[in-house]
Amino acid sequence: MQLKSLFIVFLTFVFIGANAQQSLKLWYKKPAGIWNDALPVGNGRLGAMVFGKTGSEIIQLNEESLWAGNQTNDNNPQALAHIKEIQQLLLNGKNNEAHELATKYLLATPPNFRSYQTLGNLHLDFANTTDVKDYQRSLDLETAIAGVNYNSNGLNYKREIFASAPDNAIVVHITADKPKSLNFKVSLAREQDAAVNAVSDNTLLLSGQIMDLPSDDEGKGGMDMKFNAIVKVISNSGKTEAANNGIMITDASEVTILITAATDYNLNKLNFDRAIDSKKTCEDIIAKASAYKYETLVQRHLNDYKPIFNRVKLDLGGDDLSNLSTDVRMDNVRKGTVDKQLTSLYFQYGRYLLMGSSRFPGVLPANLQGVWNDLYQAPWKSDYHTNINIQMNYWPADVANLSETMIPFANFVDQNRVPGRVAASETYGAKGWTIHHATDIFGKTGIQSGIHWGTSPLASVWLCLNLWDHYRFTADMDYLRDKAYPVMKEAAEFVQSFLIKDKNGYLVTAPSMSPENTFILPNGQQDQITYAPTIDIELIQSLYDACLKAGKLLNDDPEFLRGLSQTLTKLPPIQISKRTGTIQEWIEDYEEAEPGHRHISHLLGLYPAEVINPSKPELFEAAKKTLERRLANGGGHTGWSRAWIINFYARLLDGEKAWQNVQALLQKSTLNNLLDNHPPFQIDGNFGGTAGIAEMLVQSQNDYIELLPAIPAAWSNGEVSGLLARGGFEIKMKWEAGKLINAEILSKKGNDCKIKYGNTTISLKTKANQTYQLNKKLKL
Repeated sequence: MQLKSLFIVFLTFVFIGANAQQSLKLWYKKPAGIWNDALPVGNGRLGAMVFGKTGSEIIQLNEESLWAGNQTNDNNPQALAHIKEIQQLLLNGKNNEAHELATKYLLATPPNFRSYQTLGNLHLDFANTTDVKDYQRSLDLETAIAGVNYNSNGLNYKREIFASAPDNAIVVHITADKPKSLNFKVSLAREQDAAVNAVSDNTLLLSGQIMDLPSDDEGKGGMDMKFNAIVKVISNSGKTEAANNGIMITDASEVTILITAATDYNLNKLNFDRAIDSKKTCEDIIAKASAYKYETLVQRHLNDYKPIFNRVKLDLGGDDLSNLSTDVRMDNVRKGTVDKQLTSLYFQYGRYLLMGSSRFPGVLPANLQGVWNDLYQAPWKSDYHTNINIQMNYWPADVANLSETMIPFANFVDQNRVPGRVAASETYGAKGWTIHHATDIFGKTGIQSGIHWGTSPLASVWLCLNLWDHYRFTADMDYLRDKAYPVMKEAAEFVQSFLIKDKNGYLVTAPSMSPENTFILPNGQQDQITYAPTIDIELIQSLYDACLKAGKLLNDDPEFLRGLSQTLTKLPPIQISKRTGTIQEWIEDYEEAEPGHRHISHLLGLYPAEVINPSKPELFEAAKKTLERRLANGGGHTGWSRAWIINFYARLLDGEKAWQNVQALLQKSTLNNLLDNHPPFQIDGNFGGTAGIAEMLVQSQNDYIELLPAIPAAWSNGEVSGLLARGGFEIKMKWEAGKLINAEILSKKGNDCKIKYGNTTISLKTKANQTYQLNKKLKL
C-alpha cells in the first residue's frame, strides 16, 4: 500500500512538471496549401519556408541580400535650388502649392527602387506516396527544427529541416523506418535570371545574375546582382545520379541535403562587389558543412541556438491546449477563446523570428518580411521602411534578451550615413546625414514613392533612437563611443542645420509630414506635407536628450552640446487639440481626413520614446484620448499598427486595454502559422507584438525599472525570467492573483537602479554579475 502511494505521488509530480513546461511547438495535421501556411526557418542570412507536402515537397528559399537594382544617387538634382521656396510656401500655409513643387523638384529620381527577391524553390518529389496516415508537420521553437512525419503504405517517414548558423546552411534530413526505402528526386528551380545544373552526381549549382530592364519608375537597370546556390545530397546508402537540375536518389536509408546561397553584395560598399566570388563562397560553406555527419550538424546547431533562445522563459498560466493543432487553436481564439499558452508561444515565436532574420552569419537587418519572401515583386518591395517598420522590427531585441540581433541593424544604419550625407547636402543644403521613409540595400536616400508617402526627413533620427536604446539596455560604453554616438551626433548635426524659423520664432522642420496621414486645410483641400508635425518635435527632443546624455558620458564637444540645449528651448511645444482633447498631430489643429489612420505618429513620444510619460499628466491623459479616438474610428486595422497600440497601452499602464489588443492582434492580424498579417504578411507586427507583451511585464524607460506595470486580470498567475531592463539588468519574477510574490534582479554592469512595484519604489546599489532578491525590499 505504501509503495502504491509513493507511485501515485511520483506520477502526480511528473504530471505537474510536464504541465509546468509549456509546449513551444507549432504543429498541424496537414501540409501547407499556400505559402502563408508554411513554416519558417532561418539562420540570420538564409531563410526557408517549409510546406511539408508528402508527394511533392516545396521548400522555398531566400538569401538576405538577393535584391534587384543597383546603387545610384536618387536625390533629385533640382532639390537644393527649390527647397527654400517650398519651405516658405509651407510657412505661409500654401501646402498644396508646396506639394506641387515638391513633387516636381524633391521627389527621388527615379521615384521608386526595386524589390528583394526569392532565391527559388527546392523540390523533393517522392515515389509512391499514397495511403498517407498519421501526418504531422511542426516547428519546435526550442530547437528551431521543422518536422514532417507521416506513414505511407505502412512505412514511417520523417523529415527534419533547420537553418544552421554555425554551418551557414539549410539542412534537410530524411529517413524512413525501413532500410533502403527512400526513392525521390531533388531539384532546384528559379523562374528567372538563373540556371541550375548538376555539377556531380550529388551536387546542383544555381548560377544567376539579376537582369533589370530600364524603367522610368525604377531606374536604369542593367546586369546587376550575381548570385549562386549549391545543393549537396549526402546518402549513406543507395544510389545518387544527377542530370540537368535534378538528383535522383534510389534505395537510400538516410539522406541529408545541404543548401547554401550567396551573392556578390558587399555591405561596406552598399553595393555588389565583383571582387566577391559567390560561387566560391558557396563551395567553401558546403565543403565545411559536408565534413560533418548529420548528428554533428544537429548538435552544432543546437549548441549555438539553444543558449540564446533559452535566455527567456514566459508562463502566463492557462490550460495546456498543446494537444490541439495550432490552426485549431487560432480558430478558437478568433471565436473568442482565451489561450494564454498560445500568447506565450506567440511571444517566443517573435524572438525565434528575430533570431532567424537578424544575426550572424547575416549582415543585413530584418526587412519587411524578415528574410522570408517568395516573390520577385514583393509587397512594398519587402524593403526597409524607416518611418516605423524597421524600427519596430528591433523593439523586442534588447528587452527580449536578443541584443546580438541589433548588430546587423546598427551596422546597416552606420553604413547609410555615407549616402545620407549626400541626401542632406544635395536636398537641403544641410550638414550631417539623413534618409527618408524607405530604402533598400543599396543606400537609397531620396524621397521615394511620392511626396505624400516619402517626406520623412527625420527618419534617420528615429533610427538613432534604436541605437541609443541598445546602449541603454547593454550599458556598453565601447559600443556607444565607437558605433552609436557618431551616428547620433551626425543625425543631430543634420537637424541643427535643417531647422528654420517660423512666424512665431520657433525652430521647425520643413517640409515634413506625419506618416502617412492626411489633414484637411481650412479651405477644405487635403494634404500631407506641412512643417513641424508633432512627430518631428518628439524625435528631436528624444535625439537631443540622448546626445546630451551620451556626450556627457563621452566628454564630447561642449559647444556642440550647448547648441543642442539651446535648440531644445526654441522648438514648438507638443500641443493638445482644442477640438478633441487629443495630442495634436500637426503644427495647426487640422481635422484628420482619416481619424482611424493606421499610423499614430504623434504618439511616438509615448512609445518608443518617452517624452510623454506620467510625470506630464496633461499630455499623458491626452495620449489616452488619442488612442481612444483612433480606435473608435477603426484604427489598428493593420497588424503592425495593432502591435504598436499594445505598446501604447502598456506605457499608459492600462493592462486591460493592452491585453484586449493582444487578443485583437491574434484574432484579426495573425495567420495560422502565427506570422503577422498586415495584410499581406509583414513581420513587424510579430516583433511589435512581442515587444508589447514584454512591455506589459517590465518597463525601464523613466530612469527606474517597473515590475508588472500593465498586468491584466487575464494573466493573474504567471512567471517570467530573462527579460532585460535598461541599465544592464535582467529580471526574474513570479506572480499569483495579479500580485508579485517573487522578484530577482541580475546586475550585469554593477550600475545603481531604482525599482518600482505598485506604490513602492526602492533604490539599489549593485555589483556586476550579482543577483539580488527583492522580496523583502518590495515588501512582497
